Amino acid sequence: MKNKSIVIVSDSTGETAIQVINAIKIHFDVTDTKILRYPDIFTTKEIDEIMRDLSGNNLIFSTIVSEELLNYLKLSAENKGFMIIDLFEEPLKAAEEFFGQKAKREIGLSRKLSEDYFEKIDSLDFAMKYDDGKDPRGIKLADIVLIGISRTSKTPLSLNLAFKNYKVCNIPLVPEIEPPKELFEVDSKKIIGLIINKENLNEIRNERLKSMGILDGGNYSSDSRIVQELRFAMDLYNRLNCKVIDVTRKTIEETTLDIISYINSNKII
Repeated sequence: MKNKSIVIVSDSTGETAIQVINAIKIHFDVTDTKILRYPDIFTTKEIDEIMRDLSGNNLIFSTIVSEELLNYLKLSAENKGFMIIDLFEEPLKAAEEFFGQKAKREIGLSRKLSEDYFEKIDSLDFAMKYDDGKDPRGIKLADIVLIGISRTSKTPLSLNLAFKNYKVCNIPLVPEIEPPKELFEVDSKKIIGLIINKENLNEIRNERLKSMGILDGGNYSSDSRIVQELRFAMDLYNRLNCKVIDVTRKTIEETTLDIISYINSNKII
């Protein structure tokens, strides 16, 4: 096995090739074969440098997606007498036939997907950390600030927007509690005031109480209390001069799209 190396050439991290090689190696009694990894290869010059580095017997595994660069790598490997396997060739051909379309073969697509995934995780963590007014410092850090009285869908909207990579902080409004001063220190265009019809809110609150085994809602679901809270909220929205969205007859998804449309039209992010 002397001077035998497995070589990975990739336009990304090469992690896919590593997993394949590890799965293959267990079927052979090899202990001293080197694995050489060349990630982030984007030019023919870099391929030339790899070929100059290699000596002995080499088996090359490629996860290069650019056809032009891949063909150059194949030709260079063949000229040096190295075996080369394109790990994407057969899977992509089969998938092209199955889906009835050509593969994009764009460099960096998998990395974009990974980045998008981690952005979602960050946004979800942010939404949970700054949910329900836990920490008003989130107001200045957020892309979007949702404010509203109890049962106006602040938390589900925050999570739904987080899935779309927006960092959202939501603040509950209670007449007896002064709103966070941070609300008056940020661009009002990123603040969304949520409002709801009095009758619908009464019904939602009563249903919520029933689900908790509370039959008499007292002040929480009374008409007078709801009117007081709605007036308090609208007064604050006027003071802030923020966008107001009525969630009465809207699904979470519809309200989410309204918020995103408003944010994008004002070029806030």
